[in-house]
Parts: sequence; structure tokens; C-alpha cells
Amino acid sequence: MTEALNSQPGQPPAPAVSSDPSDIFSRVRVVLVETSHPGNVGSVARAMKTMGFGDVPGSLVLISPREPDVQSHPDAVAMASGADDVLAGARIVDSLETALAGTAFAVAMTARQREFGPPRLLPRMAAAQARKMLVADRAGEIAFVFGNERYGLPNEAVLRCSAVTHIPANPAYASLNLAQAVQLIAYEMRLALPEAQDAPGAASDGLPNIGYAGEPATAEQIESMFGHLQAGLAAIGFLDPANPRELMPRLRRMFARAGLEREEVNILRGVAKCMLLARAPHDGKGAGDDDGGHDEPRVIGNDKG
Repeated sequence: MTEALNSQPGQPPAPAVSSDPSDIFSRVRVVLVETSHPGNVGSVARAMKTMGFGDVPGSLVLISPREPDVQSHPDAVAMASGADDVLAGARIVDSLETALAGTAFAVAMTARQREFGPPRLLPRMAAAQARKMLVADRAGEIAFVFGNERYGLPNEAVLRCSAVTHIPANPAYASLNLAQAVQLIAYEMRLALPEAQDAPGAASDGLPNIGYAGEPATAEQIESMFGHLQAGLAAIGFLDPANPRELMPRLRRMFARAGLEREEVNILRGVAKCMLLARAPHDGKGAGDDDGGHDEPRVIGNDKG
């Protein structure tokens, strides 16, 4: 299989394309130009698979790597760490023209400023532009091109691309290895693709889930919480009821940005209850009395089991 994918005299076979026209991930290539270290090739394969790329043979294209048998090199296999299929499916060619054959949009990764050349985009903008190309042409492919670890991309390679991007790292120490750069670009590309938004674990708004999402608080629960919180703040002297200024409106705006969940409302009401309890011995008033129509606020840390 590997030998069939590698370049032969004459025109090499074009990379396979998924029969599913909606499989956008299969139409993204990563091209490595004259990579020196086999371990870096393996690490790139791992970075691609982590972000959902590389399922189709030929998604990783290697232009004249220093090690001809890089796909079977022990360092490459070790660094692939489970992405052996992406590594084995890599296509080896001898020119950028062959590597980019069939692509509608190619992005060169280079931090070097050039007087002339393709438009320069930040990674997120480059990924967004690549996504537009993929959506507009259901059979089209795009590519991201990465240079040699030491020398980067030559001018002639950059000029063959549609756009240029770079990772805006610390200017005093902009040292990323090849796989790190591929990982960041693959991450941006994953966020840009519609398929990632429909994948398991994606939220209904199309944004990836990054953790547990609880039951949203109702308007009534939030209003009750604000009344409870206002009483607590007044009890400890933080809020002057006679001159409240903009404290409560600002708190409302802050919590509105957060999108409170029911359990979070209960936590805040527990805080308010503690404020009132702390004040109660001094003024003889009860603490936490309200309409009783909502969850009993918890005092965090005082659970008895």
C-alpha cells in the first residue's frame, strides 16, 4: 500500500478522496518540504490525527524527505504514537508542483517577511479562507505547506501558494518545532470546519463543548437570586440601599455574560444566605427568608453528608 502511494517515475497517483462529498476533513492536506528528522514526520502524523485529519491516504504529503524510508523509520513510528495509519498513508513526491496538484488553495507557513508574495493572513483567517474554498467546491482540496526544520520554505515554494500565514508567537523566543506548528494550524482548521460543529460533543450553537453544561437557570430563579444577593450585600454594608448607585445593574450585566446555570444560582444564593446569617446576630433579623418558590440555597462546605 505504501509503495503504491509513493512517487514513481512519471506522474504519481492523486491522493484518494472520500466518496462522501460532505467529508471535508478528507480534503485537507499537510505538505512537508524536505523534512530532516523522521521523528518530526511521525509527530506531524500524530498532530493531524488528533485534530481529525489524515484518514484518507495522501493527506500527508512529503516532498523529498531526508530519510527515503521515513514511514518505516523507528523514530517516525515511535513519534506517531498510534497515528501509524496516517504515517503509512503518507505520499512521497519530489516537487511542490506534484504535492499541490488538484488543490484550489494552498497556505505557506513562514514567519519570514518577504517584499513580494501571497497575501499574509493570521492562522484563523487562513483557516476561514480555506473553509470557504472547501464549501464552495465540494470536490476541491486545500493544503498547508511547511518547510524544513532549519531553513523553512524557499521563496519559490512560497510564491506557489495562495496565502502565507505564521503563528504570532513570542517575538523574543518564537521557537516552535514542526509538529507544534502543524498542531496549531490543524486546530484552527478543525474549528473552522462545519463537520467539527456537528461532531459528537459539539454544543447546539456549533461551538465545541469544553466541559459539563448544567441546566440553565430560569428568569424567575435569577430574579429571586438577585433579590437575595441584594439583601445580603446590604446586610454586610457593601450595598447602601439609600444610595445603591450602579452596583446591582453592573452585577446583572456581569452575570448575564456568564449565562447562569441553576446550580450556580443556588451557590450564589448560598453566599447571600451566609451574608445574612453573619449579620443576623447583630440586628436580630432572620436570614434567607424569601418566597420559598425556588431551591433551598446551599452553604458550600457545610454539607453533613
